[in-house]
Amino acid sequence: MGRRACWPSNGTVPQGHVDIRGIGKLTVLDAAFNYGGDGQLLRLGIQAYSLGIAYEFDPFFGLSISRVDPLPHQLEAVYDYLLKLARVRFLLADDAGAGKTIMAGLLVREMELRGLAERILVVCPANLAFQWQRELKEKFSEQFLVLKGQDIREQFGLNQWLEQKRVITSLDLAKRQDMLPGLRQVHWDLVIVDEAHRMSAADETHKSLRYKLGELLRDMTDHLLLLTATPHKGDPDNFSLFLQLLDADAYADVKSIRQAMDRRRAPFYLRRTKEAMVYFPERKADGSWVAEKIFTKRIPHTVDFQIDGPEFKLYQEVTRFVKQQSARAAAEDDDPRARAVGFLMSLYQRRPASSIYAMRHSLQNRARRLEEGLKRAQELARQAPPELPDADELEEMEEAERERLENMLEAITLAGNAEQVREEIKELAVLRPRRRPWRTPGLRRNSPGSRSFSRRRVSSTTWTSACSFSPSSRTRWTTSYRV
Repeated sequence: MGRRACWPSNGTVPQGHVDIRGIGKLTVLDAAFNYGGDGQLLRLGIQAYSLGIAYEFDPFFGLSISRVDPLPHQLEAVYDYLLKLARVRFLLADDAGAGKTIMAGLLVREMELRGLAERILVVCPANLAFQWQRELKEKFSEQFLVLKGQDIREQFGLNQWLEQKRVITSLDLAKRQDMLPGLRQVHWDLVIVDEAHRMSAADETHKSLRYKLGELLRDMTDHLLLLTATPHKGDPDNFSLFLQLLDADAYADVKSIRQAMDRRRAPFYLRRTKEAMVYFPERKADGSWVAEKIFTKRIPHTVDFQIDGPEFKLYQEVTRFVKQQSARAAAEDDDPRARAVGFLMSLYQRRPASSIYAMRHSLQNRARRLEEGLKRAQELARQAPPELPDADELEEMEEAERERLENMLEAITLAGNAEQVREEIKELAVLRPRRRPWRTPGLRRNSPGSRSFSRRRVSSTTWTSACSFSPSSRTRWTTSYRV
């Protein structure tokens, strides 16, 4: 049934409308074709329309207008998996170094061309936010805003999540309770989560704030892409909870997930190892086409050896120092600084497994920071106010003034434990080897302390290793050589 026009009860026809009686009174001014329009505007309009539907004729159109040189596995992920889904809910779990940022950027570009994505949110660790912004701009000409806590606080009364259409934010900022109300007001077209394994939950009753953020984003977006190189922790139930961030109903059954992956027909999941990644095939001199591997082969070796002499003595001394400092930290109960010290000591316990150089470097840095911190604390303590402000005064203070007060209070705390700090500095001086007289049992490539050492000592062969000490002085040293 068509719509009926409602005329006023007095029988008058509203302005701008014509009734049946008035149609006969209309006069046709010009019935012939008129070519006097602007041809340039017509051409631009036709080009704009053709670009809008270009993806229907060129499946790689987004790639043709991007500044990237993709690899086969990247094209496969975007064009054979992601874009064939009516609703993107996908876990991309390729090995580290596969170029997941490029794949995500291609997906963004293609979905924009199809009119499927306008409001886009990228959630990643804070240290990767500006890297995401730079790569999306340089490779895909996409302008994204890195949203920080300070930006949100400064724009009081405005929901920045609503104001901005392309946002990059950190995982730990978005999970905060004061940020969630603003996020709940926004419906996103596409959400991309980098390092998504950080959102995993132990079980149904122990869901972290990051996992709850993942649940919120799942419900507030049309398309969701999770990126991680370590999706599975060996626990099927944990993996099921992780996949429920894609769809709470479809992936709630562990058995069905296992069957889908055993059949290698999981429409929600894709993982390729480095050994499976190749370049495009190239024609050889004999006429054959060969696809070279991108990454060289890794050959693992396991070696058992004894640790004794000065090395084992150093390990025992480090263990004693770690236990002593951890016990002091535990005595402070819920003090956040005490928890930080306990975590730092656990890192020191692992340092000998990296290299003697790494251990020495860490101890030197710790002693230097304590000395500088103690000196600075004594200077700040002299400037401390005689009376502390109450809660209302603290709330009205400017951010810089409040931060200065917090530094002073921390300095007073450090200065109050000056003797304890000096004692630790002495222990570090005794512990720290003044020279490196021993061989280095292993180099862990991901260890910051041994990275500079490995650059000097290893030249022709790139290799990684990992080892762990046991109290019985036995160690198993596993080295992965790349040849």
